[in-house]
Amino acid sequence: MGITLIRVPVDALEDFTYRAFRAMGLSEDEARRCTRGLIESELHCLPGQGQGVRRLPVYYERIKNGWIVPGAPFEIVKETPALALVDGHNGLGSVIAQKAMELAVQKAKVSGVGTVVVRNSTHFGSSAVPARIALEHDCIGIAITNAGPEMAPWGGCTGVVGTNPWGIAAPTGGEFPVVLDIALTTAGKGMMRWYLREGKKMPLDWALTPDGQETDDPAAAMDGALLGIGGHKGYGLSMLTDVLTGVLSGGGYGLMPYSDPAHQDVSHLLMAIDIAWFMPVEEFKARMDDFVRMCKSARLRPGFSEILVPGEIDYRREQEYRRDGARLDAVVFDELAQLAQTLGIDFPFEREVVS
Repeated sequence: MGITLIRVPVDALEDFTYRAFRAMGLSEDEARRCTRGLIESELHCLPGQGQGVRRLPVYYERIKNGWIVPGAPFEIVKETPALALVDGHNGLGSVIAQKAMELAVQKAKVSGVGTVVVRNSTHFGSSAVPARIALEHDCIGIAITNAGPEMAPWGGCTGVVGTNPWGIAAPTGGEFPVVLDIALTTAGKGMMRWYLREGKKMPLDWALTPDGQETDDPAAAMDGALLGIGGHKGYGLSMLTDVLTGVLSGGGYGLMPYSDPAHQDVSHLLMAIDIAWFMPVEEFKARMDDFVRMCKSARLRPGFSEILVPGEIDYRREQEYRRDGARLDAVVFDELAQLAQTLGIDFPFEREVVS
């Protein structure tokens, strides 16, 4: 069975997302930042990855229930010229992460490197969104976060650490930056649900059944734990991500994030590296372009037609969506239409099926 996708114009989708956030009670600045987070994710991520505008109804429920607090203070608990510890006070994760990266950039321009560690935050979406903010200031951006305990430690069969995504963005002199945007699990429950709806088997290295068996059946694994990228290596990276975020900040880690819906207890680390401290920015970009050419010049494996670098597929998808319209899962489209009715705002989209 196929999954129906609906085409929607990107500009109209961005305007709708902003109006929805405003109707939820967000300030202009909060709505603008949250809209940026969802739209960038929608343009860059695959539909099954669980990011983008599909999060709107989820955020609405959490805000309505008081589990996320619009207008929460962005409190700098302590700082030095290069470092800061921030308490997000259960505010909007996307807003907190973007502000934290902007603070990291300010510190990088003074000290060469700026690092901001955040506690008491909430879901912040795609890690690439705050990481890309650094690019606007000729910095390399690094954004990592912990998450709910969905990944089994190597050798275990219950979740203890999270998908714990990483976003790393570096500028180039070409059409697009190099941007790594990954979770530390091989796949997430969103992709498993996508395979389940399509009636497809999934790879054996995605998840376990509740009793710890590998399976290619997404239905059998929905209540089980996810597996890390590269086996024990992904688990190690995820555990150390918790160290760099939750343990270091005094916030939640391991089993703690998302254990209480009213206090997500998510922690982040945002870092900016000022390229100009090390060398002229144009020299760095030329070296990056040379490195990209090196990677693309490798001899192709059988079955491959080209070599891509991180962020290239995302760039191509964004160009296509901006030209031809974004593709929304029909289920998400209907949920957004219902949300618009609940919020009392216009839903300006026709149901144009593309697949």
